[in-house]
Amino acid sequence: MVLQPRPSASLSTLGIVIPALNAADGLAACLGALGGRAVDIVVVDGGSRDASRAIARAHGARLVDSLPGRGRQLAAGAVAVRGEWLMFLHADTVLQPGWADAVAEFLQGPTGRAGYFHLSFDQEGGAAARVSRLANWRARVLGLPYGDQGLLIHRDFYQALGGYPDEPMMEDVILVRRIGRGRLAPLPATARTSAARYRRDGWWLRPLRNLGCLTLFFLGVPTRFIARLYA
Repeated sequence: MVLQPRPSASLSTLGIVIPALNAADGLAACLGALGGRAVDIVVVDGGSRDASRAIARAHGARLVDSLPGRGRQLAAGAVAVRGEWLMFLHADTVLQPGWADAVAEFLQGPTGRAGYFHLSFDQEGGAAARVSRLANWRARVLGLPYGDQGLLIHRDFYQALGGYPDEPMMEDVILVRRIGRGRLAPLPATARTSAARYRRDGWWLRPLRNLGCLTLFFLGVPTRFIARLYA
């Protein structure tokens, strides 16, 4: 028997959710990289006082209002967005050329898994390369991609897992732990995210602080307490 090639999956089945809160510095580039390929792009605004809302409208995205909190905003976006497949992105993340082909290929596969992108930063140099290598190793080996690597998941699978929790932080870790390492797959495309937080806090201090928060989370410390320490 000759196996016929599967038809290319259409990105028309994809909906994109982007939480935003005073995200004007990066949102235009984030939306511009999507190129209007998705049927529905929803920007979930948590009360921005900058130009975030105007930027979203200018790029043809739908605005959804929410109380601030990334987990809460992501969950609200999942309810509002149209599409069988959901892709969650941070507002300071810019998908690099080739992302659409990588996503379309993933959509042809089984629905009981989730995909994430290779992480890079919008800064060259040893410190940025070191942190991105560690992040990609963590995602691949430990099954812990963070939200700045995006998440591509079928709606039914997302709902079966309970979706993003309404937590003050660690919402991305909670969801990927429910997915499980064996059901997470790296996509052959890159998500370039802003290095502004690392430039501000330090290329050593910020990763160490993130690791400390993750350790507290795995020790069972409530996320509301970790969020206060993180702030």
